[in-house]
Amino acid sequence: MKAQVEKGQIRERIWKLMENKEIARFPRPVYGRIPNFLGAEEAARKLTALPEFQRTKVVKVNPDSPQNPVREAVLSGGKVLIMPTPRLREGFLVLDPKIISKQAMGEAATIRGAFKYGKPADIGKIPKIDLIVAGSVAVSPDGARIGKGGGYSEIEYGILRELNLVGGETPIVTTVHDVQVVDEAPMEEHDFSVDIIVTPTRTIRVKERRNRPKGIIWEKVTPDMLEKMPILMELRRKVDQGSDL
Repeated sequence: MKAQVEKGQIRERIWKLMENKEIARFPRPVYGRIPNFLGAEEAARKLTALPEFQRTKVVKVNPDSPQNPVREAVLSGGKVLIMPTPRLREGFLVLDPKIISKQAMGEAATIRGAFKYGKPADIGKIPKIDLIVAGSVAVSPDGARIGKGGGYSEIEYGILRELNLVGGETPIVTTVHDVQVVDEAPMEEHDFSVDIIVTPTRTIRVKERRNRPKGIIWEKVTPDMLEKMPILMELRRKVDQGSDL
């Protein structure tokens, strides 16, 4: 409970700071969101220069606005983009740059465009992922990440671990504004740490990798969550039946 309170306080502080300093962009207000920040395009450009990005073939990127330029860079770089649908209501979308024209890649990187150009992936047909890009409200130099509080990024990560599509060694990067880098942040057992933090002005490499859940923590999954996320329900069923994932 203490960690949840501390996370909430950090979120409120960052959201308020970004609004007051006019660092945030549409959609606003940023409260309750992964904030879209000034300089998101520059942070995305710096991310694409990383060797971890250069050597990838498949990249999973969150659907939030500040990572829109990252998603476009993935497609423009000829890499397959895996994008979770908002709140995982429709699972994951797979976008193959080979079948998207260069003129359409900007549109395909948006949420609406991803539904238009991407294909929903059956639970057994999501390709293995080389790199994860996560959105954050706040992140600390030791890799602790705070999201907007819904827990969806953690569930996405847990699903991909259960399916053996990512491992503990899979690099995780976040792009944020400099003010979103905080001195320290709490972590809970379901949280995953990041390896690299990219801002418009700097790149921070975490010295020592922290927590990486090995899958879904099923004790924390409620019937309501299963009902609202069919992919989670399907995975639960396979786990209960002992089916191959």
